[in-house]
Amino acid sequence: MLEMGSNGATAPEGALVKEITEATFMQDVVEVSKDTPVIVDFWAPWCGPCRQLGPALEQAVTAAGGKVKMVKVNVDENQQIAAQLRIQSIPTVYAFYDGQPVDGFQGALPQSQVNAFVDKLAALAAEGPLAAAIATAEEMLEAGDLEGAAEIFAAIVEEDPKVAAAWAGLANTRLAQGDADEAEAVLNGAPIEVAHAAELEAAHAKIALARQAANAGPVDELRARVAADPADNQARFDLAQALHAAGDVQGAVNELLDLFKRDREWNEGAAKAQLFTIFDSLAPNDPIVLAGRRKLSSMLFV
Repeated sequence: MLEMGSNGATAPEGALVKEITEATFMQDVVEVSKDTPVIVDFWAPWCGPCRQLGPALEQAVTAAGGKVKMVKVNVDENQQIAAQLRIQSIPTVYAFYDGQPVDGFQGALPQSQVNAFVDKLAALAAEGPLAAAIATAEEMLEAGDLEGAAEIFAAIVEEDPKVAAAWAGLANTRLAQGDADEAEAVLNGAPIEVAHAAELEAAHAKIALARQAANAGPVDELRARVAADPADNQARFDLAQALHAAGDVQGAVNELLDLFKRDREWNEGAAKAQLFTIFDSLAPNDPIVLAGRRKLSSMLFV
């Protein structure tokens, strides 16, 4: 359990972005997040990517107009809270809502992805009573009740067409029913206000991966081709697609990282593009995404 003190912060009460210490973490993050999503940026003055990410986050939070708040935690000065939350590298970002961590990522991201991350949090709070219905529909989708999930998602879309999670959920349901074309049609029907929301981008990525899976080759044969000629980039790329189609997401990411390390420019950067497609299809705080982005970033900055 986090046990913090009650020392005051230096920023004015109600500030959208402020520096905090572990003494005020419970008050400024856990308690505040019960009403408004709070982004926690773990950083240090010596960290170059932190200096890139921090302003991007602040810009997006400010643009959200109070729907999201942000705190910054210097890990050098607040090692206890960093250890309690298992911060192993920086920058690391967590998002809290209703007193709990709900999302996160590691490493610097481009402004567009930072904006999408903040927009997703803002939408989470704005959905209000519809959030429970979305959670129910997602549970039904996970349990395999596709018709029931589709019915709820469709009802939410009709009630409020600007709920991105409902459009994405309906598309994911159609995809689970084996109809990628209908799933794409659902996404294309979303209003412009949510057309580029993170949830819809994730659904688009899942559709792309599903279409690739339909043409994926046999895993064993592709493994043999790679083993026979490790420099066969096409075989390695095909193996990654086949592994993902077979449900081995980590294996697919590993092969693509290996391919990127061997030849990052091959086929106009196909390995990097495929990695981003896989990352986009998963939750931002998925361990595969966090570790994969960190490894890819380390290669990019070499």
